[in-house]
Amino acid sequence: MKEVSTVVDDIYKLLEPLCSGESIDIPNDAIEDLGENIKDVFYAWKSVSERNKKFTLRMSNIGKPSRQLWYENKSKSGNRENIDPATFIKFMYGHVLEEILLFLVSLSGHEVTDCQKQVVVNGISGHMDCKIDGEVVDVKTASGRAFQKFSNGTLPEDDPFGYIAQLSGYEEAEGTSEGGFLVINKETGQLAFFQPEELDKIHVGSRIDSLRSSLELDTPPERCYSPIPDGKMGNMKLPKGCVYCPHKFDCHSDSNNGKGLRVFDYAKGAVYLTEVKAKPRVAEIFYER
Repeated sequence: MKEVSTVVDDIYKLLEPLCSGESIDIPNDAIEDLGENIKDVFYAWKSVSERNKKFTLRMSNIGKPSRQLWYENKSKSGNRENIDPATFIKFMYGHVLEEILLFLVSLSGHEVTDCQKQVVVNGISGHMDCKIDGEVVDVKTASGRAFQKFSNGTLPEDDPFGYIAQLSGYEEAEGTSEGGFLVINKETGQLAFFQPEELDKIHVGSRIDSLRSSLELDTPPERCYSPIPDGKMGNMKLPKGCVYCPHKFDCHSDSNNGKGLRVFDYAKGAVYLTEVKAKPRVAEIFYER
């Protein structure tokens, strides 16, 4: 039986004949199964998004900051930023790539089991992506920059979406400890397999108890991240961990002396300022709240 730690090398070895103009043998039934799995992706993708459902703690969100989850629990769907069409397209091809990646895992001789198996820890449920060779594996697609956190092993230092907490929960439920993240760089096709150290994982039961207490508070927990300088003129902006949060306007409603966030349209993208000492020489974006 193969070991999950060799999965990337084994996939690359499987594909080596293609590099020299030779064919590889793929059973017809494997291709048919892949087609059915991709069809299922589209059936699920076209359905009502999870974000429109009532908030619950899930294994997929227990690693997110407590304050973000507090707002998720208290806010109505109308108070959250809408997802734009381009992002839904990104979700779609991300799921398709994950199916292709598991297809390659199987072809390379590794055993894929327990796809979307439901597990429960301390009353909180979740669905794992799969097990590979008996170990829990979370399959991810990533941009080039995000991919580096997995390929370089720096994810524990920068994990705003709580991926390691999610993996910890699945492993606790399954009684395993050698799992990790199988990741494809959607820009280059590169693969990486990252196994976090045991010390980087969390005690899931304690985390769930802490979150339950935080969600019962009348006021939000302390902020997840502090504003950072924007240039040398005294302006302060949201850090990356806040920029992608759908509750940033509510969370920082006290910024700019109570006027809320001010957003400026830089060439590199929108910048969210919590304090404006010198107005940027770019267009300001105004949102109806």
